[in-house]
Amino acid sequence: MEQAKKEAKAAEEKKKAETPTMGELNALSKAYDYLDYMAFSKSGLVEQLEYEGFSNKEAKYGADHCGADWKEQAAKKAKEYMDYDSFSKQGLIDQLLYEGFTQGQAEHGASAVGY
Repeated sequence: MEQAKKEAKAAEEKKKAETPTMGELNALSKAYDYLDYMAFSKSGLVEQLEYEGFSNKEAKYGADHCGADWKEQAAKKAKEYMDYDSFSKQGLIDQLLYEGFTQGQAEHGASAVGY
């Protein structure tokens, strides 16, 4: 009987931990808003959400659950850069790395704009 109570309590705590908080849901909503008009790396989106006042946990939840394709985001960000300035391939990759994209994502972004 005691073991069953412990297991039930553990299951309840796990379910509670998996249920998003209001802050996490609002961070997710804000992540969708940002991605509608601007490209972000995952880490860049987390930083932006934190800037908006969300906790790190809430911001990470938003970035983790927004469904973004980070390679696609890198391609969009590369296009944003190329629309207003000229970059060498390596310069563009370096800029995307600075923005928080991974090496693979940055290379994909550069490739997507013709490099």
